[in-house]
Amino acid sequence: MYFNNQGKEEVTYDAIVIGSGISGGWAAKELCEKGLKTLVLERGRMVKHPDYPTANLEDWELPNRDQLTEEEWKDYPIQRRTGYTMTPALKHWWPKDTEFPYTETKPFDWIRAYHVGGRSLLWGRQSYRLSEMDFEANAKEGIAVDWPVRYKDIAPWYDHVEKYIGVSGQVEGLPQLPDGQFLQPMEMNCIEKHVKARIETRFPGRKMTIGRAAHITTPGGHNGRGTCMSRNRCMRGCPFGAYFSSNSSTLPAAEATGNLTIRPFSVVTRIIFDTKTQKATGVEILDSETKETKEYFAKIIFLCASTLHSTQILLQSDSDRFPQGMGNDSGELGHNLMDHHFRLGANGTSDDFSDKYYVGRRPNGIYIPRYQNLYGNNKNYLRGFGYQGGGGREGWQRYIAEAEYGNSLKEAISNPGEWTMGLMGFGECLPYHENKVTLNKEVKDVLGMPTLNLDAEWKTNEYNMRKDMMNDAAEMLEAAGLKNVSTYDSGCNPGLGIHEMGTARMGRDPKTSVLNEWNQIHAVQNVFITDGSFMTSAGCQNPSLTYMAFTARAANYAVDQLKAGKL
Repeated sequence: MYFNNQGKEEVTYDAIVIGSGISGGWAAKELCEKGLKTLVLERGRMVKHPDYPTANLEDWELPNRDQLTEEEWKDYPIQRRTGYTMTPALKHWWPKDTEFPYTETKPFDWIRAYHVGGRSLLWGRQSYRLSEMDFEANAKEGIAVDWPVRYKDIAPWYDHVEKYIGVSGQVEGLPQLPDGQFLQPMEMNCIEKHVKARIETRFPGRKMTIGRAAHITTPGGHNGRGTCMSRNRCMRGCPFGAYFSSNSSTLPAAEATGNLTIRPFSVVTRIIFDTKTQKATGVEILDSETKETKEYFAKIIFLCASTLHSTQILLQSDSDRFPQGMGNDSGELGHNLMDHHFRLGANGTSDDFSDKYYVGRRPNGIYIPRYQNLYGNNKNYLRGFGYQGGGGREGWQRYIAEAEYGNSLKEAISNPGEWTMGLMGFGECLPYHENKVTLNKEVKDVLGMPTLNLDAEWKTNEYNMRKDMMNDAAEMLEAAGLKNVSTYDSGCNPGLGIHEMGTARMGRDPKTSVLNEWNQIHAVQNVFITDGSFMTSAGCQNPSLTYMAFTARAANYAVDQLKAGKL
């Protein structure tokens, strides 16, 4: 929907949500369902469920058998180096690096999505809670600042979110990975069950479980969303709505209230601050289609544009009161940038189970929760890591490079290959003040907007951890009796985990943090930030479930405060 700026009342709402991804969708749902007229501003184009153009196409129906040409690759130099799949089936989801550049003091792989739904259409759906250990770690170890909350504060909101989005998983009773409100777990295949049994026998402190994934596995409920069909084409968009996304779940729920307005092509350039009231009054946007500048007004603002873009908006929202960016009294805005380091582990093969196979293409793997440094530091690094991975049988693709043809080829591709099993580690990165993002006013994007400079790296703690992440994986596969076990470390730049977080952290003291325990900017209490920016430490778990829980909690608090006349 579009508006003319003919009068302030015409463009005034109870709430404005900046961003429509995982956090923005949840903010919209909660605010709309509590009766607030809410405007969602999205910098990219409109996408409505199930408008996913390649979701039902086979590879042979796509250009060049779903491969980009060298000419097309010229627009994606950074995304090409990441090794992620950039194909005709997916490229409509990703902005061009040439149109939206950024600079790097040190290599940083920034993976972005500019459309309604954002990366909620593209995420890995792994949904894990942070534990009490994670919320206490900074304080116990004297790292960075203490979280202003504990697990008991967030647990009811984890429940709230899990019941709504649908998370399949197995109850395990582990303090370092709290159980949740689970749907029926997906099933491990025979090699995974075998490896699980051997690992848990050989290493009593280690547990292997099925991944906890935001996929509907049992029919009924969940607002008409379908069950997972095991197509494993999730990144193309799920027309069944079986996995959680803003488009299939939270945004339709918000729309159903009659309180939602979505405005695409709206690049927020700054948050407007009133020095008299010490509150934000609204936002300024650049319409990316018409190139017009417009203003929208609201009583509360939820900033959910993704970690780096939210921080960019705050840095651009400077004023006499905030010369270094809105809310930056502490000087911590843009600092403490974190991600998870990964892309290393081990693989092995098995001669067993040659008479067995599996059904479908399960869009989920196994998970081995953190087991190092749980009850004190006994390694040469702090914190720990978990593993994701899985097993399967090699398929007909192994014969592409062979010289088989005719009847020999037919016979070869009729027989599945050997079983393989892999474990890949995901490790925690500590919050370092010097890992940061800053505004670059010299380099502009295609819209003429300032860009970002990224300056972050792994340090000794992470590199020490990586040795165990690789060696432990091999140790477990060998203990499971697998053969041809080999380790690998493919390396990764910060950003490649697509879990960037921490640049507007929560804390107890306004002198050392940007946000309070309710995700409010300390000095501008009607602005809430609930994407990954608020994270005070990273844990080693995938963080999206935590973003959703904090968003729902902050929205509930904001409405209560608004009704009490405090905002």
